[in-house]
This record gives sequence, C-alpha cells and structure tokens, in this order.
Amino acid sequence: MKNDQLIRGSMAFLAILLSFVHSRAQESYSLAEAVDYAIKHNLNIKNTQLDAVSAEARIGEIRAAGLPQVSANFNLTDNLIIQRVFLPANAFGDPTVPTDEPPIAIPFGIKYAGSVSSTLNQLIFSGSYFIGLKAAATYRELAQKNTVQSKVTVAEAVTKAYYSAQVAEERAKLLDLNIGRVDSLMIETKAMNASGFVELLDVNRIEVQINNLRTERQKVQNLIELSYALLRYQMGMPPQESLKLSDNINNVNLDSLNTSIQQSGISYENRIEYSLLNTQEKLAGLDLRNIRAGYLPTVSASLGYGHNNGRDKFGDLFSSRWFNSSVLSLNVNIPIFDGFTKRYQIDQKKIALDKVKNSQLLLKQSIDLETNQANINIKNAFATLETQKRNLDLAEEIVRVSKIKYKEGVGSNIEVINAESSFKEAQTNYFTALYDLMIAKVDLSKARGELYSEN
Repeated sequence: MKNDQLIRGSMAFLAILLSFVHSRAQESYSLAEAVDYAIKHNLNIKNTQLDAVSAEARIGEIRAAGLPQVSANFNLTDNLIIQRVFLPANAFGDPTVPTDEPPIAIPFGIKYAGSVSSTLNQLIFSGSYFIGLKAAATYRELAQKNTVQSKVTVAEAVTKAYYSAQVAEERAKLLDLNIGRVDSLMIETKAMNASGFVELLDVNRIEVQINNLRTERQKVQNLIELSYALLRYQMGMPPQESLKLSDNINNVNLDSLNTSIQQSGISYENRIEYSLLNTQEKLAGLDLRNIRAGYLPTVSASLGYGHNNGRDKFGDLFSSRWFNSSVLSLNVNIPIFDGFTKRYQIDQKKIALDKVKNSQLLLKQSIDLETNQANINIKNAFATLETQKRNLDLAEEIVRVSKIKYKEGVGSNIEVINAESSFKEAQTNYFTALYDLMIAKVDLSKARGELYSEN
C-alpha cells in the first residue's frame, strides 16, 4: 500500500514538473509560433469564428422552412354572457304572430366549449426556398472567408509587432555597449584630469554624453515594454504572461529573402479580399434570382385533426363525448399583379450586382497599386540596407585603425572611443534599415496575398 502511494505521489509530482517545464518552454516564441498563437487566441478571430457558427445556424434555419411544421392547440372557453341572435317575430312561420311584433332575442351558444387540435403544414414548392438552399452554401463560404481575412489581418499585425520588439531589444544592447565604453572613458579621463593632462571641460562633456545615453536607454526600455505589450495584445495573450522572442533578426538570410521576393508574382485570387468579392457576387446573383422566383406560384399542403365539445355545465364538458374533426387542404398561391413591386426590387438587385462588379475592378486596381508601391519600398529598403552595411564596414575599419594609432602613440583614447561609438551608431542604423526591410517585405507579402495561408 505504501509503495502504491509513493508511486502515485511520484507520478503526480512528475506531471506537475513536466507541466511547469512545458509552460516555461512556451514562454519563448518564434515568429511562426507567435502567429499560430494569435490565430488561436486573438479575440477578433474568435468573433469571426463565432460568426461562422452563427452562419451555420442561419443555414439550418433556411433549411428548416422546408421541413414539416407541426403545431398543437388547446382551447377552453367560458361564455360568461352568451351572445343573442335576433330573429323576426314570425321567423318560424306562425300566422298568429302579429307582423309588428318585436324581434325575438335567442341565446346563440352554450356556456362552456372546448377544442383540441393539431395541424401539419408542408411546403411543396417555393422558388424562393430552393434559391435559399443554393445560397446557404455560398453564405457558409462567405463566413469562412471572413474568418480567413481576420487571420490575415492578425498575422500582419503580429509580424510587425514581433519585428518591432526585436529591433528595440537590439537598440538596447547597442546602447548598453555605448554606455559601458563611455563609462570607461569617464574613468580614464577623470584620472587624466587629476594628473593634469586634460581639462575639467573634457570630463563635463563626457558626463553630458553619458547622461544623454542613459536617457535614451530608458526611452528604449520603455519602447521595449510597449512593443511587448502590443505584441501580447495582437497575439491575444494575457498582459501578465511571460513572453520571450526566440528568433534573432541578425540571422535573416538577405540573399534568400531577395530571391524569394523576386520570384513571386501577382495573382488576384491570392488576395482574400478579392475572393470575398467573388463570393459576394454569387450572393448578389442569388439574391436577384430570389426576387425573380417570386413570380412563381407557391404550393403547400396542410392536414388538421381535432376534437371539440360544448356543454352548459363545466363538469359535463369532460364527461361527455367529444366530436372528431379533420381537414386536408392544398394551397396554391399564384402571384398575378403586385403593383410592379418585384420589378423595382429586381432593378435594385441588378444595381447591387453591378456595384459588386465595379468593386472587383476597383480592388484589382488597388492591388496593382499596392504591389507596385510595395515593390518600390522594398527596393528602397534593400538599397538603404546595403548603404548602411557599407557604412558599418567603414566604421569597423575606422575603429581598427584608431586602435592601431592609439597603441603606437599617435592617437588618443578619446579618438578610439568616439570611433567605437560611431561604429555602434552605424550598427543601430543598420538594424533600423533591416527593420524597414522586414516591414516592407510584410507589406509586399500582404499585397500579393502570400502573408498567411490556411494550408
């Protein structure tokens, strides 16, 4: 017994430990994992998914109209004051009754009456119903595409927020290095000032530089916190949950990125917005057919069966015999003239269909413009990145030469530190250009409809 308890306790502890390790491991997210997390947790996507579920319920409602409709009715009536019917005095043909005698008021009815009945209604033919069934599948398709569109929007927002957080962290690292170098310079300069080799003004200038760097470092730290807060928001992650980024923006393969961008072309069908308009065109066409179907007759059948009874005493109502009744009817409704109502409705639906087609053409033009702009932006981003890379190489070479001069006694320590500071500034510019390139790549992928795919 003790061994069993020990085993169960060990297994429970192991399960808790594995759960803890798993939760800790999930704190670090790559870009793909962050997008996948957002697809599962973002509230906007959940709302569009709920709309898709609601669409299924709406489709079921449309189909239910063609199924048998059964209803039951129970009625119990107490005629508190029985209505009277007025008849002529000689209504029964009695010749002895004077012609000027007032009418006879005869009670018409009984005190208590009851009835129980049920009715079955079945739609046999309705043009609008059959068109509605065809529209149901299109309506489902529209709801699903709305969900995909929401996912594309969220994927774009998460990707840009991810890159923003990465660049903010790189800027913080560079500022920490700069602050460390300037602190070292401050110590050396104070020592040289104490020895009388430099003026106090040089110390004050370096102190101003340190203060500015520390102020900028605090601003960048605030930017990091804001970037992570934005990323959590876009991902649908609770604000208090830990989040780390596993991807490194320094590991981006620029040659591969440039090749993949040049290989891609424009396809309107890849854009979910264009696909949505195609579905809306189908719905507009079905809507037009639905109005035209109103000219067709509607056929339905109904079957009713019931019992009724009537007595002057309430107790006799349930102790006496109830009488059966049944009715079978076929209903045919043939529209003849509606004052041109459907004609004007058809004109409106035709206009709505033309507007959808115009929207398709406008969207094509918009996609062309977005793609051209994205292509130009990414070309500029590549050019800027190449320039910053050259500046980075030059700054690195200046640092190398400055250190050699300092070691040989022909340069100053300040010259070395300034060169290193310029080198790190060139690194900052390089990462900023890299961020602009990644954002331009996201915009181009979105313009081409390649940012997110369900496959």
